Amino acid sequence: MTRVLIVDDEPQLLRALRINLTARGYQVVTAADGAQTQRAAADEHPDLVVLDLGLPDIDGAELIRDLRTWTPVPIVVLSGRSDAIDKVEALDAGADDYVTKPFSMEELVARLRAVTRRLGPADEPPAVPIGAHTVDLVGRRVYRTDDPARTVHLTRTEWQLLEVLLRSPGKLVGQRQLLQQVWGPTYRDETQYLRQYLAQLRRKLEADPSRPVHLITEPGMGYRFQP
Repeated sequence: MTRVLIVDDEPQLLRALRINLTARGYQVVTAADGAQTQRAAADEHPDLVVLDLGLPDIDGAELIRDLRTWTPVPIVVLSGRSDAIDKVEALDAGADDYVTKPFSMEELVARLRAVTRRLGPADEPPAVPIGAHTVDLVGRRVYRTDDPARTVHLTRTEWQLLEVLLRSPGKLVGQRQLLQQVWGPTYRDETQYLRQYLAQLRRKLEADPSRPVHLITEPGMGYRFQP
């Protein structure tokens, strides 16, 4: 189910969008200002963001730029601003599409579908082997490959960290990127969190946690999932 974060400071519009998108099979999370948006984007990991530009605590284009420093989530602007300069600024800031109010629900849903299609199919396989274990990305579970009934419990934070690494197999993921994607934009320098949680994941998934072969540390730079 696609999770959509709706950002608008009009309670009636938020309610209407929640009802209509839920009825169309979306899972909806809402936020009314920039601070709530940053927290929801970090905590809820939405697949899409629908964002009004006229927020009470921050300009929408600035919020888009802030989000783009740490998350690639697709952003569709939904705004009453119809001037070309506003559209250009939002798109240059990192928005993927722009819908002008008033709008029809059918148009908005069509735009959301189009953005989703442009993302293409997920490039990670539904199940990823790690040593003697398999990570089911769709079912969000980890189990012994030779005995699927033997599952491995991961905390929410452990799962989020592992998922980010698995989405980029063989590639270095920087410390700051990991911190911002898992803990949020205010946790840019808390590298001890990464050391702690990677150690926990290795104890659960590596054959020899002291000599990991899948969850690799690149000193001073970041971490890598080696298939």
